[in-house]
Amino acid sequence: MNHIVTVQDAVTAFADFMEPTDAELDAIEQEMPVILADVDLLDAHIVTLDRTPTELDERRIRRARRRALAARVALVNRAAGTSLSGGAA
Repeated sequence: MNHIVTVQDAVTAFADFMEPTDAELDAIEQEMPVILADVDLLDAHIVTLDRTPTELDERRIRRARRRALAARVALVNRAAGTSLSGGAA
């Protein structure tokens, strides 16, 4: 006779203690502009997978790349601004 045994990790995979903390949710919220810009860049690349990119496609990719870079720079600047304490020496 074979016994059926549950796997503990599978049973407790969605327990309350596994939820993201408020700090983790805040970090995700801070990074959301970068995530969305990266999704736009990925979409621009996906459009060109099955064809030769046109001039319009290339412009769309360049714009999406610039937006992604700008979002990353803004995130780094925000993080640097909050981590600095005090004033100029």
